[in-house]
Order: sequence, then C-alpha cells, then structure tokens
Amino acid sequence: MHVLHVVGARPNFMKAAPVLRALAQHPHVRQTLVHTGQHYDAAMSDVFFQQLEMPAPDCNLGVGSGSHAQQTAAIMTAFEPVLLDRAPELVLVYGDVNSTVAAAMVCSKLNVRVGHVEAGLRSRDRRMPEEINRLLTDQLSDLLFTPSSDGDENLLREGIDAAKIHRVGNVMIDTLVRLLAHAEARFPNDLLPNDASSSYALVTLHRPSNVDDLPWLRELLEVLGRLSAQLTVVFPVHPRTRQRLESLGFIAESPRLRLLEPLPYLEFLALQRRAAMVITDSGGIQEETTFLGVPCLTVRENTERPITITHGTNQLVGRDLNRLQTAAEKILKRNSEESRQGCAVPLWDGHAAERIADVIARKA
Repeated sequence: MHVLHVVGARPNFMKAAPVLRALAQHPHVRQTLVHTGQHYDAAMSDVFFQQLEMPAPDCNLGVGSGSHAQQTAAIMTAFEPVLLDRAPELVLVYGDVNSTVAAAMVCSKLNVRVGHVEAGLRSRDRRMPEEINRLLTDQLSDLLFTPSSDGDENLLREGIDAAKIHRVGNVMIDTLVRLLAHAEARFPNDLLPNDASSSYALVTLHRPSNVDDLPWLRELLEVLGRLSAQLTVVFPVHPRTRQRLESLGFIAESPRLRLLEPLPYLEFLALQRRAAMVITDSGGIQEETTFLGVPCLTVRENTERPITITHGTNQLVGRDLNRLQTAAEKILKRNSEESRQGCAVPLWDGHAAERIADVIARKA
C-alpha cells in the first residue's frame, strides 16, 4: 500500500512525524512525503524536520505565501501532477491549514482516498479560515482520525458515516512525549535573564484577528509590559506579528519583556514546560499545555479544542485585556502545586499514531 503524506506548516510536521514512524513498522506500507512549502524558511520549516527526525520530503511544491485563495489555488495546481505521478492508494492530510484542504480537494476530484488526522474539531466560528478548512476536509475524507470524543460528536452531527470515524487520540502529544526529555536538555538559558529561570510567562500570538488589529495589539503589549513588572515575559514573535510590531514602532521598554525570534520545536517546548503560564492564540499550544499541566490563557473568543478547558488547564479570556490581566495575576498568586495539575484526556498517551497505523493497515 502506498500512503502519501501532505504537510505544509509547522503544526503539520509535529502531527505527521509520529505517523510516518508508526507506518514504517508495517512492511507492506510504502510512504511518500510531500511538503507544500506553505512555511518555507529555515526557522519555520527546515529545523523542525531535523528536530522531529523526519525524512527529507520526497517533493517540495514551494508554494510560499499569498492570500488564502492564492495559496490554496497554488497548492492545488502544484499538487495535482504529483498525485497523478505518484498514484497513492491513500493521502493523509493533517490539521486545518490551507495545505490540508487543498490536497483533500484535489484527491476528491481524482477519486483518491483521503485520511484526515485531527478530524472533527470545531470552533463554530466560520470567520476563522481554519474552520472552513476543517469543515470541508472532513466532508471530503474517507478516514477521519479524531483526537477526542467531541470530534466524534461533531462529525456525527454533520452526517458523517460512523464507520469512517476513528477516535485515536492526539498525535501532537505523541511527539511531545517522545521529545520532552530532549527538549529539557536544550533549555535555552541564554535567551533569559538570570532571574527568569524560575518564573516567566511565555507568549505566542499569530492569528490575524489578533495581530492585525493594531490598536488592540498596542494595548496587549501594554498589558504584557505591566505583567513583566511581576515576572519575565518571553515572547517568541511570529513573522506576521513582527511586521505588525514594526508598523506600531514598538520597542519594549521593560528589560523583562523579551521579544525573541521564532524558536525551533525543542527549545519552545522546553520553555513551555517550565513556564509559570502561557498566553497564546494557538490551538496546538492549548493541547500541549493541557498535557504538561501548565496554566494557559487563550486570547480568543472560542476554541475548537474544548476538551482543553473541561479536562485541562486552558482558560478562554477572549480579547478582554482586563480579563487577561486578572487571570494572569490569579495564576501568579497560586503556588506551583496548585498551578500544575496534570491532564487526564483519554488516549492522549503517546500512542495515537500507532492506532492510526493499525487502522490504515486494516483498511489496506
């Protein structure tokens, strides 16, 4: 059986790596890895392949950036001849980026089966491009691998045949479990002031709905500045966010508000593991902090990962900056034992990829 994997952005890499490894244990499965080039610079792509010990892509489409329509169309146009030439029996797509839905649409037109890893997640906010990608990909997929029970319920509600749905757990947690010890050994002490090793907040923001709102972004930076009076704030800045900070002419006045370049996976995971709290708008980080027991404040009005709230450490604070500051101060008042409560999400155990490989092997 020939399985072709399509990845395009960093969250895809973390999800695909354990599946590639698990399928390699099945001798009758041949694998091809296609990178669309949606994330294309070394900091956003190459170093992740190295740290995750992923094989070099068999094909890089090199689509680069663009609007959602431009990027999706470019991926479809470039991927179609690759699909025809490689002729896989199954294409695996991951998550909710443009590469995911673009590949699924090409496959559906050519009658090639699609498996969607991380199916069924819903924010119920169709203003989010990722929500549209999730909805369309799930409707086009033949195998739907869900990370949690809410994913199953969403798919059944949308009329997906129950026989197509396979709850396997969270493959991102597979990667975290496998590499956490390596990450601890690469803790980036040189990026922190001497007083930050025991208490710091980690920040990551990239969603256009947040960072493209410049007046709101300026106010958020003021909140982070006030928070830095109580502990160091470490902020690896996404390229899109960096452009917006430059538009604002922002210069951090507090030496304890540290703006960093984007970090490789292991270094970021190490920072996340030891953080007093994480402030984010990332879906994947909501999951990782839940597993790690690190308090997480999500700067969004909704989440497609509600299990991180019901079973984990995640709180939605929306775009209410007073609420963000109040929630952060409450976390700081707790002791470390109270702040770090482990997660008990079923099947988030480091073996999701093995379950995916077993389903694929049975369906071969």
